[in-house]
Amino acid sequence: MERRKFHINDYDVIVVGAGHAGIEAAVAASRLGVKTAIFTLSLDAIGNLPCNPSIGGTAKGHLVMEVDALGGVIGEAADATTIQSRMLNKTKGPAVHSLRVQSDRRKYSSYMKNLIEKQENLELIQDEIVDIDVENGRIKGVFCRIGAYYGAQCVVIATGTYLRGHIHIGDCSYESGPDNISAAVELANNLLKNNIPIRRFKTGTPARVNRRSVDFTNLIKQGGDDEITPFCFANEYEIENLRDCYIAYTNEETHRIIRDNLHLSPLYAGVIEGVGPRYCPSIEDKVVRFPDRKRHQLFIEPCGLDTEELYLQGMSSCLPFDVQLKMYRTIKGLENVEIMRAAYAIEYDCCDPLSLKPTLESKIIKGLYSAGQFNGSSGYEEAAAQGLIAGINAAFMVTGRKEFILGRDTSYIGTLIDDLVTKGVDDPYRMLTSRSEYRLLLRQDNVDRRLCEIGREVGLLSDRKYDIYLSNKQRLENELERVKRTIIAPSERLNTLLVLKNLEQVHTGISLEQLIKRPPITYDDLLEIDVTRPKALTKLITDKVEIEVKYEGYIARQQQQIDKLKKLENHEIPEDINYQEVVSLSLEAVDKLTKVKPKTIGQASRISGVNPADIAVLTIHLRKHRTAWSDADE
Repeated sequence: MERRKFHINDYDVIVVGAGHAGIEAAVAASRLGVKTAIFTLSLDAIGNLPCNPSIGGTAKGHLVMEVDALGGVIGEAADATTIQSRMLNKTKGPAVHSLRVQSDRRKYSSYMKNLIEKQENLELIQDEIVDIDVENGRIKGVFCRIGAYYGAQCVVIATGTYLRGHIHIGDCSYESGPDNISAAVELANNLLKNNIPIRRFKTGTPARVNRRSVDFTNLIKQGGDDEITPFCFANEYEIENLRDCYIAYTNEETHRIIRDNLHLSPLYAGVIEGVGPRYCPSIEDKVVRFPDRKRHQLFIEPCGLDTEELYLQGMSSCLPFDVQLKMYRTIKGLENVEIMRAAYAIEYDCCDPLSLKPTLESKIIKGLYSAGQFNGSSGYEEAAAQGLIAGINAAFMVTGRKEFILGRDTSYIGTLIDDLVTKGVDDPYRMLTSRSEYRLLLRQDNVDRRLCEIGREVGLLSDRKYDIYLSNKQRLENELERVKRTIIAPSERLNTLLVLKNLEQVHTGISLEQLIKRPPITYDDLLEIDVTRPKALTKLITDKVEIEVKYEGYIARQQQQIDKLKKLENHEIPEDINYQEVVSLSLEAVDKLTKVKPKTIGQASRISGVNPADIAVLTIHLRKHRTAWSDADE
């Protein structure tokens, strides 16, 4: 029987999927004043944390703070549901300090569901989108499984790992999204029919185990930080560490069981076709790729306050259930472990991000945007960042505002999206601090100063958060000025401190700034000497002062590099350029430039296969035709 179709409603923006990407996209669009709807396969899986019950991590914490400074919601939700907080890489430089928290999985989902339910201009609908309506290369609306049709000016695809999702546990293989929620199959087929380039990726997750079956006396306890840094810079309530995490290790017996059963793994039996994440391999991959390693670390993490489920980070697998049980039980502390949810691998469809503009709009269908794992990335934080940008640009298209693009020099968000749409991906993309050439400038401690003004201009940063930002900014500037002009006279107390730090004593006055610049000395070391220090300064402010002072020279040098490269980023390339007409351009460059369609010379220079000689040829061509170049550039 043919499915009956009926028109229900029209929206400005429709978001497909209510994971981390979909939530940010829908909330951003609705807060920017456009009529928005968000569709989900299940109202009980909104903002789900199907992999690890945590937010943040190396470089990922930067993304969460950047989304927050622009007016997004992931940081606020993470703070509200934190059960343990830790700043990673504290023994290293500030550029790589990254916040990571354990979130209460169910409370996080409830927080996000309630936020969406209360959001003005936003409707939440449980149904499966099975078809997109395209007319003359322009999005017109969507069709649902139950036959309902909804018109839309823009649609954001944020399907996560549900698009033709397929679960693998040993020789058990079935169609499903995470947590046994049905996969979205019809939409995948429809996107292919509409010429959206689709590829196959895979990811995995470890088992969940019962707390009562774990012997914690044989595990290494890992507590949270004594002083907690929130994700949301405007957070005004206290966050507490409510649960501990634990560290355990695999051993040679664990590895023997894995090696003896590799033939039962669909990953090594050739059953799984999708490409897995390079930086988050399964335990099978670790054992095979690093045969000389005697042990691998795993983290035992709580899933929430009202559940006994524990998550075994670092032990994702798709081995059969009985093998998983044997494998886990070889680990000290897990000898009697009870598995509540088996580890599994999941394959899913995603698009080739080279088919996207920097706004995350499709180059093939006007008004169709996408975000998150559908764009070939991995991780909640990467998804949220893309969702925010896709939602902003969809709303801007509806309201006629200029497209919104963040540069690599402004943020990790800008780096993430530029990498995706310019370089493409061969495996699920994960944000790393090493991916940014400007990481000394793109620190967590200066996120508010980098992005709050932009968030305000976009229209997402609330009055309350903007006022807090301005207040913090003024206090920081006042303190930076004070440490520059405050001179400390030589004294026995000061020289004693310097000797303890293996520094030369001083015999003349020295500024606080000069003292802080000396590597061994911290801002807090000078507490007893600095009698004029304001008492109301928070640790967040004093930490920022210390970083700004100590790294002033390095920061200035990197800023000079950015200023030079901006000339390339400011030179736009016409959309209608025919690269085949550019004399002396290599054949590979013609092919890559035609496919990516870079917006600027800077973006063109980052495309794989486009070399400096090609950029020189292209630059000469544009100058010759006086396209996008002023007389002053000659």
